[in-house]
Amino acid sequence: MVLPYVLAGVVAWWRRPDSRFGPLMVIAGFATFLSGLQWSNQALPYTIGFVFDLVPAVIFLHVFLAFPSGRLERRPERWLVGVGYLVAVGLQLVKLLLGAGGPDNLAAVVTETSAANTIEDFQLITLSAVCLAGIVLLFTGRRGSARALRRSVALLVDSFALGLVALAVLLLAGAFAWPSFVTIQRIAFGVIGLAPVAFLIGLLNARLARSSVADLLVQLHADPPPAELPALFARALRDPSVELAYWLPEFEAWADLSGLPVELPEDGSARASTLIERDGVCLAALIHDPSLNEERELLDAVSAAAGIALENGRLQADLRARLEELRGSRQRVLEAGQEERKRLERNLHDGAQQRLVALSLQLRMLEQRLGDDPESRAQIDQARQEIAASLEELRDIAHGLHPAVVTGYGLAVALESLVARAPLPVQLDVGLDERVDEPVEVAAYYVVSESLANIGKHARATKASVAIARNDGQLVVEIVDDGVGGADTEAGSGLRGLADRVEALDGRLRVWTPRGGGTRVRAELPCE
Repeated sequence: MVLPYVLAGVVAWWRRPDSRFGPLMVIAGFATFLSGLQWSNQALPYTIGFVFDLVPAVIFLHVFLAFPSGRLERRPERWLVGVGYLVAVGLQLVKLLLGAGGPDNLAAVVTETSAANTIEDFQLITLSAVCLAGIVLLFTGRRGSARALRRSVALLVDSFALGLVALAVLLLAGAFAWPSFVTIQRIAFGVIGLAPVAFLIGLLNARLARSSVADLLVQLHADPPPAELPALFARALRDPSVELAYWLPEFEAWADLSGLPVELPEDGSARASTLIERDGVCLAALIHDPSLNEERELLDAVSAAAGIALENGRLQADLRARLEELRGSRQRVLEAGQEERKRLERNLHDGAQQRLVALSLQLRMLEQRLGDDPESRAQIDQARQEIAASLEELRDIAHGLHPAVVTGYGLAVALESLVARAPLPVQLDVGLDERVDEPVEVAAYYVVSESLANIGKHARATKASVAIARNDGQLVVEIVDDGVGGADTEAGSGLRGLADRVEALDGRLRVWTPRGGGTRVRAELPCE
């Protein structure tokens, strides 16, 4: 095991001098060499080898958990490895002082073989538990994001896990003196030796991946649609988890191709990001597996190629973000207008209408006091009629501002009231078992109200029908008449305003109005 780890560490150190992983693998190889000195017949080498007897197990754990940067990024990892070194080195020195290892032990102070054996059993069992805990940390750290790992990284993680399992079994075999210890030891050393081989395969895979940048350039030259770019970058980087975020300068935010906000991963998280720039301007960011940070040449090559093709995608993301902002703005304007109409309707009902009703009552009382003066009674009757007409007009105005009956009693009752006041016969069919959200009910009410008003003013129809139904998460409103058709959907009919109201709720309004064939208005409003 010494040579594979040293060679792999030297290659890693040469390829990635900024990473600590290569030196750590070299140290693991030399630690294994030092632990083998306990097989020497000389006292000094034997004592040194005895000190390092269990250190390789902890260093292998350290190597496996520190991939790819060579650093233990999470606190549980640092604690676990720290406990491992304390048990492997600290207690080993205590054993030496107790005379473990026989007469060649140069550090023996007393001879307490029984106590030394007890400490050794504790060491082996504890280190076995540490290795098993390392497997848990290995998989939670590398696969916690539920995304597919890069193939080379997956191979390494699996080989690391197998190595820790082999170490745990080997330590338990030593603690309980299993008769097949030698066989288990050989198998364990073979499994642990797979890790540097897997690492070298990963380096070869990265070198081959860099050659695939030429294929990426050819594919980008064909001007693929922006939706296909993440898959192309994922293939070039050999990382199926690659995502793409676009920088929108006017919003000062990151967004995906749909215009939805995206948060770039922070340092030390389960994901990493690489900025893509062109002519000094930030265009986008690749969100990828953090192990790619150790392959800067590949990342830089793909980023340079990506900068050529991302401008179109960034413009699409910017456009969709603007559309999303416009949709939200239109929704907020609609809601604000609706609240203002409610307020005005309440003010008219509680203010002017109530005062007119009170004035009518006062006139009635005054009429009773006047006696039989016919001229005065006639004037009072005329005043009361004017008040009644004013009240009716105010009620119509208030009802047009906000249909309070919808809020109070629901869409079905409101439509029955509306149809009853229609200027022509209307067949009403409301197929609702329960109420929907009030903004949807109000929009549906206005669609019917405006459509019936248009029919009365322009259609010269003899009859009409109104149908309301709930279908596949949508409230479908349909108004049909037998009039002359030819309704203008852009000017004078109010249909453009209805379309804006419906579209503000992510709905759709369609009008069929052939001349001489009547008019059909259909609104589809999302509802839960």
